[in-house]
Amino acid sequence: MDTKHTVGLSSTEIAGLWATYINDSLSICLTKHFLHHSNNEDIKPLIKRTLDLSNKHIEEIKSIFEKENIPIPKGFSDEDLNLSAPPLFFDLFPVSYTYGMSRMGLTNYGMLLSNVAREDIRTFFSKCLTSTLDLYNTSVNLMLSKGIYDRPSMIPYPDKVEFVKEKETFLSKWFEKKRPLNVLELSEMFFNIERNYFGLVLLTGFIQVVKDEQIQKFLTKGKELAMKQIKFLNQTLINEDLLGTIMMNSEVSTSTSSPFSEKLIMNLVTMLNTQGITYIGHAIATSARVDLSTEYLKLIPEILQYGKDGTDILIERGWKEEPPHAPNRQELAGN
Repeated sequence: MDTKHTVGLSSTEIAGLWATYINDSLSICLTKHFLHHSNNEDIKPLIKRTLDLSNKHIEEIKSIFEKENIPIPKGFSDEDLNLSAPPLFFDLFPVSYTYGMSRMGLTNYGMLLSNVAREDIRTFFSKCLTSTLDLYNTSVNLMLSKGIYDRPSMIPYPDKVEFVKEKETFLSKWFEKKRPLNVLELSEMFFNIERNYFGLVLLTGFIQVVKDEQIQKFLTKGKELAMKQIKFLNQTLINEDLLGTIMMNSEVSTSTSSPFSEKLIMNLVTMLNTQGITYIGHAIATSARVDLSTEYLKLIPEILQYGKDGTDILIERGWKEEPPHAPNRQELAGN
């Protein structure tokens, strides 16, 4: 006779489900805004599919948490959304938004899937990964068809296989002649420019509609930090005769009425900043040129400080929802 052994959720599984719930509830607010104002029949199906998937994730996580007697997170809701506000971004931006968020989702879901063990949770994150890949492919195809997909730098095809002969030349120390950038380094540079440009567009729109002076200053600081990263990476490409990646900031409307709550805006910006640390860390690990990795390392303290500043504001305003945590044993013991 087969006996089915049912185990509870591990801390990693709870963490993955909780973070997915928060992120999807936030995404629902943005996609509702996009869908409400979209008049493009090519783009509306993508927005609707994004919205439907986020709603489906929310319902599945609710069901799991209810069975396990775990409180449902508050996350974000229609309270954080003002559909009567004019569109904040032009009609093509939802495609860029879906592309940017699905790229992050592929990384996050892949990591989550490799960290969970219970069968139903593996099944859930497997479906999340598959559906996110579908969104990514659809958004890339739409961007290509609309002429808004920026391709990374092109280089001549290699005509032979080469091995590194001198470690000093390969690592290119500060005062030595630098070797050309390799394709791994070029790839990291392009996608970090693209990621910062995506953040720049969002921040430009949010600064325009936020009325709170402290939050506006915080967002302006984030915009300056994104521009600093874009400038450093582009200048490096220009120095290598690769022209750089020039993107036009034309996706933001002239509306000064906010479609989103300040709580949602602050949480979204802080979340994207956290993702930025992950991508810069990956770029450091991939880049073998010392001058390049050193410049990346200089950015880390600024990005961390910016994240702390954002978290401080969230806590001060009571907008930082706390993840489930282990019990405080000292408190339980009366110490």
